Amino acid sequence: MKQRNRQNDTFSDQIHRYRSIILVISVPLLLISFVLFVMTTRSDTIDDSILSHRKFANGGGSVGNKYAVIFDAGSSGSRVHVFCFDRNLDLVPIGNELELFEQLKPGLSAYAKDPKAAANSLQPLLEKAEAVVPQELRGKTVVRVGATAGLRQLEGDASDRILQAVRDYLKDNSRLKSKSDSVTVLDGSQEGAYEWVTINHLLGRLGKTYADTVGVVDLGGGSVQMAYAISENDAAKAPRVTEGQDSYVKEMYLKGTKYYLYVHSYLRYGLLAARAEILQITGDSGSPCIVPDFSGSYKYGGTAYKAAHAPSGSSLQKCREVATKALKVNESTCTHMKCTFGGVWNGGGGDGQKNLFVASFFFDRAAEAGFVDPKKPVAKVRPVDFEDAAKRACQTNLEEAKATYPRVEPDNLPYLCMDLVYQFTLLVDGFALDPWQEITLVKKVEYQNSLVEAAWPLGSAIEAVSS
Repeated sequence: MKQRNRQNDTFSDQIHRYRSIILVISVPLLLISFVLFVMTTRSDTIDDSILSHRKFANGGGSVGNKYAVIFDAGSSGSRVHVFCFDRNLDLVPIGNELELFEQLKPGLSAYAKDPKAAANSLQPLLEKAEAVVPQELRGKTVVRVGATAGLRQLEGDASDRILQAVRDYLKDNSRLKSKSDSVTVLDGSQEGAYEWVTINHLLGRLGKTYADTVGVVDLGGGSVQMAYAISENDAAKAPRVTEGQDSYVKEMYLKGTKYYLYVHSYLRYGLLAARAEILQITGDSGSPCIVPDFSGSYKYGGTAYKAAHAPSGSSLQKCREVATKALKVNESTCTHMKCTFGGVWNGGGGDGQKNLFVASFFFDRAAEAGFVDPKKPVAKVRPVDFEDAAKRACQTNLEEAKATYPRVEPDNLPYLCMDLVYQFTLLVDGFALDPWQEITLVKKVEYQNSLVEAAWPLGSAIEAVSS
């Protein structure tokens, strides 16, 4: 009878009858479902957060990233470099590249009589630089202007007036962080040290022993710098310099390692300045370094020099003799154990100089003369390669040179023989390199699958964001 009544019960009656059993089963199931839901939601949130952080880490907006804007105001033109660093001083991409690099001609020294025009000439570069710095970081981003040999050689107060005009221009027209001491004429040792830091940073050598670093020779327009790390014992032997001169050794603490950096800048021995030094030797008699069929004048530093071929034509050997005199290689002014040229201590040599990277005009002339590929940023050569290229250039008249050297700008063609002879003489007679020693010509350095300009501004930027 009870069984028949249960069969006639409604659904609600059955739920009421078994309510205690249903509660015992359903409550744990609901709790388990709730826990699983919370864990899944939290996991999604964590994943989104990680992905979001990764997106910032690959761009310029990550918390802790810093930008630096560095102007290289050289004798041959003005250039701007923009870098972005993470907390470890590793470069972070700006767009598709690891730096913004733009340049224009002429340089600030071309406006010696018009300081305001000199400052205004930087406007196109400044606009491009500010455009890649996030708006919220512009007020915190350091901007530096480092003028090099071109401004060093201006007469009177022309250099000071140009620098002040640039300071005023940045203050009135830029949203970047500029200070009065951020616009300066770099002394040669600063330029050389920054170049050394740049190349060794890009090669991943900083933080290693001095013997693992590479030496650098940077041939600019107005000056040439040599820099390489030396041992502490050699640093102690550095000659004392007179007051007002740059010391031979700079102590630098980089990536947890102390370096003793030998660095010296030779003013008036950059490629463009050296032309003037060489032409002064021959005066009005005609130069064996000028290609036949050219007669004119060469202007540098506000002075014009006669630039005409010698009656006997151009000659590699005679040009070498003139270049050696211009470098003052055989002068007896060396008071140290060993000198380079002009009585300058050579740093003692050693492991830090064995692997030598040679930059700027060395690469440019080699590419234009055709013995390195201009499309490749690095090339292994020997000093004797410059001599071989000079032999060909010195045997070519002006008309033949136009067809033979299509990459050389017309204004540089008359001086191609001179430039190549000078570069060979500088390396072999000036810096005492073996003519067959392998050296690395460098325009850019590969870093994190990208190419970065092998120039001193990166070293300056590293200092700026570290201070």
